[in-house]
Amino acid sequence: MYSIGDLSRRTGVKVPTIRYYEQAGLIAAPDRSQGNQRRYEKGDLERLTFIRHARDLGFPIEAIRELLALSGHPDQPCERADHIAREQLEGVREKIARLRKLELELDRIVTHCEGHSVGDCYVIRALSDHGLCDREH
Repeated sequence: MYSIGDLSRRTGVKVPTIRYYEQAGLIAAPDRSQGNQRRYEKGDLERLTFIRHARDLGFPIEAIRELLALSGHPDQPCERADHIAREQLEGVREKIARLRKLELELDRIVTHCEGHSVGDCYVIRALSDHGLCDREH
């Protein structure tokens, strides 16, 4: 049995986040000790580890909820889980593309700044006038 603090230390998930996951129904409400402390089992630790890893990979809560439900049916085909992961990958790739555009524009702004005072700083002017940007970002 684990206390909420033990569970937090073992998984790296903060105590308020564990409580949130309980309220959201991702983790079952644990049994309580006679002192009314939450007491978690090994399965809760494994489930929270799964959730933490999925969150680290950027999966939204609803996708994690569905993946957890799918994991409860090990004999079922995995097409839906694959689809969820592919959607996440596409989202990550879109974010990377947006970040690359942002990087290029910021690099351009920074390298154009030759001012020696804020009054002639290209960075300040570019932030004040979107028309000075080379591309959409």
